[in-house]
Amino acid sequence: MTFSIPFDNSFAGLDPVFFTKLAPEPVAAPQLRAFNEALADVLGIASGEPAEMAAVFGGSQVPDGAEPLAQLYSGHQFGTYNPQLGDGRAILLGETLGADGIRRDIQLKGSGRTPYSRQGDGRAWLGPVLREYVVSEAMHALGIPTTRALAVVETGETVWRERGLPGAVLTRVAQSHLRVGTFQIFAVRGQVDALKTLTQYAIERHYPEAQGPMGLLRAVRDRQVQLIAAWMGVGFIHGVMNTDNCAIAGETIDYGPCAFMDDFHPNRVFSSIDRMGRYAYANQPQIIVWNLAQLATALLQQLDDPEAAVEEATEIIHAMPALLQAAWVDTFRAKIGLTTKEDGDQDLIMGLQERMTQERADFTDTFRALSDGAARDQFLDPGAFDQWEPSWRARLAREKAPLDVMRAVNPVFIPRNHRIEQMIEAAVAGDFAPFERLNRVLSDPYSEQPDDMDLTRPPTENEVVAATFCGT
Repeated sequence: MTFSIPFDNSFAGLDPVFFTKLAPEPVAAPQLRAFNEALADVLGIASGEPAEMAAVFGGSQVPDGAEPLAQLYSGHQFGTYNPQLGDGRAILLGETLGADGIRRDIQLKGSGRTPYSRQGDGRAWLGPVLREYVVSEAMHALGIPTTRALAVVETGETVWRERGLPGAVLTRVAQSHLRVGTFQIFAVRGQVDALKTLTQYAIERHYPEAQGPMGLLRAVRDRQVQLIAAWMGVGFIHGVMNTDNCAIAGETIDYGPCAFMDDFHPNRVFSSIDRMGRYAYANQPQIIVWNLAQLATALLQQLDDPEAAVEEATEIIHAMPALLQAAWVDTFRAKIGLTTKEDGDQDLIMGLQERMTQERADFTDTFRALSDGAARDQFLDPGAFDQWEPSWRARLAREKAPLDVMRAVNPVFIPRNHRIEQMIEAAVAGDFAPFERLNRVLSDPYSEQPDDMDLTRPPTENEVVAATFCGT
């Protein structure tokens, strides 16, 4: 075998209470459809023969050094606790130490049934796999912490959802797959020794400066604050912010019914399963506070005197809304060209967003157009922008290089929902050119790319994507 992965596994050496060791299920006819050479270089993986790589990343061949396993966790799903979830269609092959010194998981998603499949088939179909590849790599290029995509393999098998669809496996890379729900399950079960082991492992792997369970909580909180502010700044809606989809490492994880807004509305929802708008765009800051409160509750269970630590945990969580608000204001200050802080900045930002909502202004194009002098064209009634602009111009006059600031944080290109759907439709028909084009353009989202400016266009009425789906 000429193709190899330099595994250096740690999680697999923990107590088996955390996982079930098993190999992925082989597939009928694996075919490599995408391989992320740049990410592979960071991981220390040299590409091999396509057939060999397809066999490994499709799950038909376990590479040397891998210790495949399915992780156990639980979680709150739309506010309701599910006592056991786990990797129902994913296998962690192992870990690598990258050229940058960062330890990362390599996981196959769509790799077959596990003990946690809950009567599911353990498989994925091509559409959600390509969506996650494109969107996660786009998020990385936008500078937002995220899991990443290493490979896509088409399996040669049919996956049945509402109809027969082509099967696929995604190779996902993450700083780890530890979730809030990973801690919850052992806390609820009263498995204190396991909870202590997990806490120490998370600290050593992600936050070596943290002191004890409350130090871990504080560190996770601070990363999540920055992550959510970054989501808000690009109009990203995760769509399913359950505690089992909330990564301890502070990365965006589990791109199911996710979407980027076109015309701005704070209550925008895309997820087909979010019928009450729990995870709407504007609700994401308060939901992350709720999720971290669940982590706090779980972490407290391992302490000899948990009541004594309740006050500290409460302080950590209660400080979170103000931290989120400050991070949000800082994010949007930059988006309108501000680097200094003045008292009226928040009102200025909200004034623009209120007009964007009323006049259905495109989120991405409006903020980018601020630096080009064409933002008023994004509003159904340009007069709404004209009312706001003088105050902004007066504030901007007190800044040194506002155009550079705006262009550095306001992308030209995002993975627009209608383009993702068009890409998936083409790929199912055997045409991967739109997939390859999106990946190429989105790898440089802040630069003007004259030959690809059609990808900045919002959807026509017939192209609007009203709902997105998790793919399971």
